Amino acid sequence: MSRLDVFINRMVSQRACLDHAIAETRGMSGPVFELGLGNGRTFDHLRANIQERDIFVFERKVESNPASTPDPEQTLLGDVMETLPAALERFGATATLVHADLGGHNLEKNDIFARKVSPLIEPILAVGGLMVSSDRMYFDDLVKQPLPKEAIPGRCFIYRREA
Repeated sequence: MSRLDVFINRMVSQRACLDHAIAETRGMSGPVFELGLGNGRTFDHLRANIQERDIFVFERKVESNPASTPDPEQTLLGDVMETLPAALERFGATATLVHADLGGHNLEKNDIFARKVSPLIEPILAVGGLMVSSDRMYFDDLVKQPLPKEAIPGRCFIYRREA
């Protein structure tokens, strides 16, 4: 499989999983967290499809497309290992949807990072909330969910807090 095919599969899966999570959490009132802004494509997709909830972006340094850049009051700048605990203090366990696309091209490094960040993500998610990730995560109490039919297995993961 070419790198282009891998990228396309990731984007198709990401959109399918985000659309599924948006639909599943519709009616919930807590904030949405976007971990990693990058170019801003997924933030823009969330913003276009979720008007009823606040969306907060966690990023080290904003370098997104100007059309996909959140307002400063929606941006939590800094290392996610520090901003996630601060978000827990600020918001509690209220996030209805968390999306993370934090990894790079090194799958081994992505897995090590996922193991470190998973315990910081888990407590911020509200009961019934969903976590969508481009990498496998490691949660004690979140339950891995089946993917929507449009998603390619292994390219995106969905977890739910059930209690």
